[in-house]
Amino acid sequence: MTPITPLPNALGPGAHIAIIAPAGPALPERRDAVLAWLTARGMGGELLPGVFQRQDYLSGPDEQRLADLHMAFAEARFDAVFCLRGGYGTPRLLPNLDLSLIARHPKPFVGYSDITALHIAFNQAGLPTFHGPMLASDLAVNGDQQHEHALFKLLAGKLAAGADVPTATGFPLQTLRGGKARGPLLGGNLALVAALAGTPWALRGDGAVLFLEDVGEEPYRIDRMLNQLKQCGLLGRVAGVILGDFALPQGVDAQALAPLWQHYLLPLGVPVLAGWRSGHCFPNMPLPLGVAVELDADAGRLTLLQDIFAERTPA
Repeated sequence: MTPITPLPNALGPGAHIAIIAPAGPALPERRDAVLAWLTARGMGGELLPGVFQRQDYLSGPDEQRLADLHMAFAEARFDAVFCLRGGYGTPRLLPNLDLSLIARHPKPFVGYSDITALHIAFNQAGLPTFHGPMLASDLAVNGDQQHEHALFKLLAGKLAAGADVPTATGFPLQTLRGGKARGPLLGGNLALVAALAGTPWALRGDGAVLFLEDVGEEPYRIDRMLNQLKQCGLLGRVAGVILGDFALPQGVDAQALAPLWQHYLLPLGVPVLAGWRSGHCFPNMPLPLGVAVELDADAGRLTLLQDIFAERTPA
């Protein structure tokens, strides 16, 4: 995977953010809070038209959500693209996604959960993206400063090649299988990665450090999705694995997942690091996807091997 040229520019003071809802709709009170949140941090923002629409469980029809996504990248007045929330809907946009337009106007792109489908498409076109907290789901409704600080440190370009990606304080990592691995950091929500398997948009993952997280899934469903990734060949092609947060249904012990990691991941013979606080959790620490990294599972460290941005703000 070769990064596109040019790379996006880092965010500087007074950045103007395009705010989109490419999946599900945000609650009006959460939607309305995000502009004040950005203003309080010295940034401007614009809610694109589809944010104000709703079509059942979607934030407006496919055509509007896709138009907003394309506008967010194409319009020079926007310095970055932030998603309001996840939900469901981004896989429906993939067949009509104009990746050449996005490649001509690279910008920092932030989201997680259902946004994983767009991360995969952008990353495999060579565009780095950010798996991280969203405005209406995390940033404007929760005062967690760990993930906010880490996100904007990344977006400002203050982590260059050789820097470690920040982990969450107070949440120890678990080395399930030691060792080091190098490759592009790819992945996101397990349900989306599994849903795209067998499609033209499937995550290829050759030599990748694969990141996975999910929320609200019973262990048997996680088993089924991992089995899908095994049988389609994805797991057998990765160089390493990072497990993010798996917020299980109430009453299900986290230890219920240990046999799944033992069955599906340890036989791969690659480093496996668990407990990375990223996904449907607080703090929701950001990860730069589509960039070369080194995973040191023994040390619990993820190190950037390349710069993410063409231009960076001073450290």
